Amino acid sequence: MPPPSDIVKVAIEWPGANAQLIEIDQVIFSYVYFPYSWSLSGSDQFALRYADGPQLYITEQPHDCVLPLQARAARQLLERVQSHGMDLSADITFATEFINIEGIAVLARLVESGTHFGEMLAFTLTAFLEINGPWIVSWDLISFSFIKQISNYVNQPMVDVSILQRSLAILESMVLNSQTQYQRVAHETTVGQLIAHLQVSNQEIQTYAIALINALFLKAPEDRRQCLKIISKHLRSIILNHVIRGNRPIKAEMAHQLYVLQVLTFNLLEERMMTKMDPSDQGQRDIIFELRRIAFDADSDPNSSNSSTEKRKAMYTKDYKMLGFTNHINPAMDFTQTPPGMLALDNMLYLAKVHQDTYIRIVLENSSREDKHECPFGRCAIELTKTLCEILQVGELPNEGCNDYHPMFFTHDRAWEEFFCICIQLLNKTWKEMRATSEDFNKVMQVVREQITRALGMKPNSLDQFKSKLRGLSYSEILRLRQSERMSQDDFQSPPIIELRERIQPEILELIKQQRLNRLCEGSCFRKIGNRRRQEKFWFCRLSLNHKVLHYGDLEEPPQGEVPFESLSEKIPVADIKSVVTGKDCPHMKEKSALKQNKVISHFILLSKEEYCIWTDGLSALLGREMSSELTRSDLDTLLSMEMKLRLLDLENIQIPEAPPPIPKEPSTYNFVYHYG
Repeated sequence: MPPPSDIVKVAIEWPGANAQLIEIDQVIFSYVYFPYSWSLSGSDQFALRYADGPQLYITEQPHDCVLPLQARAARQLLERVQSHGMDLSADITFATEFINIEGIAVLARLVESGTHFGEMLAFTLTAFLEINGPWIVSWDLISFSFIKQISNYVNQPMVDVSILQRSLAILESMVLNSQTQYQRVAHETTVGQLIAHLQVSNQEIQTYAIALINALFLKAPEDRRQCLKIISKHLRSIILNHVIRGNRPIKAEMAHQLYVLQVLTFNLLEERMMTKMDPSDQGQRDIIFELRRIAFDADSDPNSSNSSTEKRKAMYTKDYKMLGFTNHINPAMDFTQTPPGMLALDNMLYLAKVHQDTYIRIVLENSSREDKHECPFGRCAIELTKTLCEILQVGELPNEGCNDYHPMFFTHDRAWEEFFCICIQLLNKTWKEMRATSEDFNKVMQVVREQITRALGMKPNSLDQFKSKLRGLSYSEILRLRQSERMSQDDFQSPPIIELRERIQPEILELIKQQRLNRLCEGSCFRKIGNRRRQEKFWFCRLSLNHKVLHYGDLEEPPQGEVPFESLSEKIPVADIKSVVTGKDCPHMKEKSALKQNKVISHFILLSKEEYCIWTDGLSALLGREMSSELTRSDLDTLLSMEMKLRLLDLENIQIPEAPPPIPKEPSTYNFVYHYG
């Protein structure tokens, strides 16, 4: 016989006993334990709850038979708060009930009264912060007297650390969640007052102080935000000396706040970045004229000229072309694209005025070249400014959880401008290393972006360290890193690929060896060193075609073509060469007494680094030694990569197995073989 529909069986459990199935009429009860020190005690810690309907509980107290347990807890907490006790719950139902019965107002009045201090006040602020924080509460309802009291705790020179920490956190939440309260907090607590909290030894206080400063920066209106530039210079110095260069390691939350401050500081550039140049604005046009004057006519008066207007126009057009502007007639048009807008012109003017020698050198060095390899300064500066804005995310909001701050940007009041000046010199250097033309402009910019990004990733502590990192990231080094990263990918680390590379490498090395020996057979011109280390005449050396003899002889000047063996009167048999020494080990680099004791066969004073690598490799190959020059490593990487790609071309998008497939067993018979008749 089936049980009645209004009767159910439910498992009921309690500590120290096994669960039992009990038939219960209409309602389902379950055991509940409420583990709060201020909660129900004794048998009241056990309650039976309705499974259906609202979250109601039945206790042994007759008047509590349908009381929501969280509501009961909230009321008891409120009573304890009002009687100067403190406890807190993170339960959302409890918090909602506590707010509904105006518990927040009670906490606020306790703070406003100013009669509580020490641990009691710290607990009150903690309760207010945690109840108010995670759940949606209108911060606009908080009274001005409460804000004033909290700001007073922050502005006091001596206040308990726990109270100061919670006060800073409350003000930050107000600023971020209410524009109305931002106005009040900004009036009561200024960035200048918060800077004092950055000079303490407690990193937690420093972190909360920077978080509040960031909130004030983030919510500030546009006109007020620009005024913060003056404060940010002093702020930068304090953060550098007391936080970044402090004796304590930077924790994750502090790193995030420094990153946020960095982003907000760079965002002050957004207005100029998004401002187009007005070609009809004479003041803006004068800036371009100043760039021309500094580069080509530094001592002239821009308002005086004896030449006609047409001649001056023609002269200016020529100068603007040499400056590298795209529009030679009206270079103002180059700054009408946003981004980077007027920010690019600001950067160029800073370079021209603050680093005038560098600016003039870059412009004149490229304007005097006629081989189509000139680097257009104007165009490069504009594109570089845009690239730097993208790298540093100028104009974008900070990312939650990101800790990517750069200490070097806190070391200089004009960090952005100095950063640009370093990078424009890098661009000019990379352009020359790549022997680029105007058609290679985008390719050069990609390499420069990679150089800057890699250097920033090394987290240099200063702008000088940033320069040093860039010096180690030449174009050839970028190519090597790219190749190394490609080779380190999973596909290139599989055993079959490694084995193939090991088999190919000796062939590539033999190819490099033959190329070096062929270059020695062609010969090279060297400078000759006299007894007083004075550069005198030249001499020429060639390897015989059978690779057994070095022919050399004196020359009055470097040859224009091939030097025949007949004109080289001296010989050195390769078999007589005992060793090849370089650098400081060379006899002519030692003292005179050492020179007299050594039998010097010949000094190879080469005219270029490439020739040096070729001759050291070639002589090492003749002596049966390893070729270890930088050029050999570079050539090996390049040629090996090319050969690997060619051999694997047909296997693109095909998964190469880790091990060769097993050889099938020999068939039992060969009856399947078909014989043609």
